[in-house]
Amino acid sequence: MTTDETRWLSDAERQAWAPFVGVLLKLPPALDSAMRQGTGLSHFEYVVLSAMSEAGDRTLPMSKLAAVTNASSSRLSHVVDKLEQRGWVRRSGHPTNGRVTHATLTDDGMVIVVETAPKHLEAVRALVIDALKPSQLGQLAAIANQILERVAPGDAVAIAAAMRDR
Repeated sequence: MTTDETRWLSDAERQAWAPFVGVLLKLPPALDSAMRQGTGLSHFEYVVLSAMSEAGDRTLPMSKLAAVTNASSSRLSHVVDKLEQRGWVRRSGHPTNGRVTHATLTDDGMVIVVETAPKHLEAVRALVIDALKPSQLGQLAAIANQILERVAPGDAVAIAAAMRDR
C-alpha cells in the first residue's frame, strides 16, 4: 500500500483513538497498583487465582489457564511458581497425559480469592464503572465486544462467561 492509498484517520477518528490508546496504556497499571496496595497481589495474580476459582473443581490445565489469562506459558509458569510457594496453587500432572500439567486452587488460595475480590471490584468500580453514566455501560459493552471480536474472534463470549460471576 502506498502513501496515497493509506487510510489516514480523520479528526473524529483520531479524537476517538487517542484516548482509547490512553486507556489501553494506563488502565492495566492502575488496576495493578490498586490491587497491590489493597492485597499485595498483582492484578494478573488475582486474575489467575480467580480464573481457577471459576473452574468446577478449581483446576485448569496450564495451557487453558494461559489462554484464559492471555499469558505466555513462561509468564504464567513464573506466576504460578510464586502462587505455589505461597500455598495457594498446586500443580499436578494429568493422570493419562504426561504432557499436560494442571493448576489447582487450594483451599488457602480460595480464601485469598474471596478476601481480595472486594478490593478488585472496588478498583474496577473506581477506575471504570463509576466513571460512566448508567446509560454508557451498554455502549461500553457493545464497543468492547465488537473490538474483541476483531482482535480475538470467538473469545468475547468465553471471556464474558468467565467474568460473569466475579
